Amino acid sequence: MGQGILLSGGADVDFMIHGVFSYELFGQTLWITTTHVCVLIVFLIISAFCIAAGHMVKRAKEVPTGFQNVVELIVEKLDAMVDTPMGKAAPKFYNYIGTIFIFILVSNISGLLGLRPPTADYGVTLPLGVLTFLLIHYNQFKYQKPKEIWEGMCSPLPPWLPIWLPINLISEIAVPISLSLRLFANVLSGTVMMALIYGLLGVIATAWPAALHVYFDLFSGAIQTYVFCMLTMTYIANARGDA
Repeated sequence: MGQGILLSGGADVDFMIHGVFSYELFGQTLWITTTHVCVLIVFLIISAFCIAAGHMVKRAKEVPTGFQNVVELIVEKLDAMVDTPMGKAAPKFYNYIGTIFIFILVSNISGLLGLRPPTADYGVTLPLGVLTFLLIHYNQFKYQKPKEIWEGMCSPLPPWLPIWLPINLISEIAVPISLSLRLFANVLSGTVMMALIYGLLGVIATAWPAALHVYFDLFSGAIQTYVFCMLTMTYIANARGDA
């Protein structure tokens, strides 16, 4: 289909992974792809909303109306979502959880705008998993004593018999991989399904796939966003000893 395409399933099926332009760095050819462009568009959408919300907050009324209602509703729902699993530590994580929730949700539903969801690329979901992994263990070392960490790594056997240590280490390392793969695979499956429908049905697939977009992009995208954030909060709460 063209020299810039990095992946394609055939002449009629387009998975929307294209090379926009390439450049040389240290003797290697690197590509700016549609994923980078879609991440930038998502970032601009979120930034525009935040700027508008910031201007609104400066002129906020005591009795909210219109856009102020929307912003306050979003903040209240996000804070309420964090309160339950995080308990008294929730205020410390409002910003982080709220940020990744909004980014993942907007990325997942960007297919409704004709974009390829950035979360359908493992290069986007893996850093999110790694960030969560680092935050989990930062809180673990901050709020747990070394003795408690060692006992947890040796569990369910006594700490003087670390037979389960290798298995528990593997389970810890698997956390960012499982978080990122779950999000990536679910979003990618929806993207592939829609590409196959449009590619195989052609002109026939003009109106009725809208219902599938609602499911794959909106419903499934919202569910996967919620699952990622809830697992993140559960892991962090366990690391802090709050749960």
